[in-house]
Amino acid sequence: MTARWGLTVPLDGLDPAERRALIEELPDLGYTDVWSAEANGADAFTPLALASQWAPALRLGTAIVPVYTRGPATLAMSAATLAEAAPGRFALGIGTSSDVIVRRWNGIPFTEPYRRVRDTISFLRAALAGEKVSADYDTFQVHGFTPGVVPEFAPPILVAALRPGMLRLAGRRADGAIINWLSAEDVRSVVPYVHEGGAGKEIVARIFVLPDTDEVTARAIGRRAIAAYLNVPVYRAFHEWLGRAELLGPMWKAWDEGDRKAAVAAIPDPVVDDLVLHGPAEYCREQVQRYVDAGVSTPAIALLGAADPVAAVRALAPRR
Repeated sequence: MTARWGLTVPLDGLDPAERRALIEELPDLGYTDVWSAEANGADAFTPLALASQWAPALRLGTAIVPVYTRGPATLAMSAATLAEAAPGRFALGIGTSSDVIVRRWNGIPFTEPYRRVRDTISFLRAALAGEKVSADYDTFQVHGFTPGVVPEFAPPILVAALRPGMLRLAGRRADGAIINWLSAEDVRSVVPYVHEGGAGKEIVARIFVLPDTDEVTARAIGRRAIAAYLNVPVYRAFHEWLGRAELLGPMWKAWDEGDRKAAVAAIPDPVVDDLVLHGPAEYCREQVQRYVDAGVSTPAIALLGAADPVAAVRALAPRR
């Protein structure tokens, strides 16, 4: 069994008091980590700040914070503040996010993503170490920023990565990679690029799970989620690279033609079953372990539409 067992937070369908009670329970259930996300719901830092006080034993991680939607100094300040609140227990995951989130929702040009991530890593290394930063990077400039909060333990920096270029960057310049929307077998194609940068690189995988749900319902939920994500250009390119062009081609064609219903229906059952774990909770736990066996250091379970999130979290826990 893996030494780490993470959960994606916050959980939908719970009120604040229920969320607190569940977070407080996680260490006793065997969970070691909570990882936040940031798209159109909660921001990445606030749920972790709460968790840092509700369950001080948990490790905290962002998966991920976009490098475009906060200025470099603001990103450094947010990371330093959380690292100070949870000494030695915070990991900063950054990434490009997507054109939808960056350009369509935030009105920010989505340009030179590789260089933007590379430059952000360089800046964060200096700022989180307490250095005054004046530098002209390729994608932004920082002149005279002096960090006012310098954490005792600078957080490791992880990079959201899909294809070889960003995976190699995660291994060379960062402390590891964050991966998602892939099967356990796909992990074997991905992790070697990260480890080219050296041994000991962490691999965090967000794994979508829907336990104790009947097959028809689980696949219907999985199809909708897959259609929402895998038609985004970066994820489409990722799955073309993984070799799913033939399987997902009908979905992409229908989506491009504006037929969303046909696109969802065109997703084959084997693709859903590979990318969204479903079935009895014990089976789902075994499948999460397959990701670990393939090279994942930290699985971060993401519940997908569970009717009772508290019951699902308990059912998927390593200590039941």
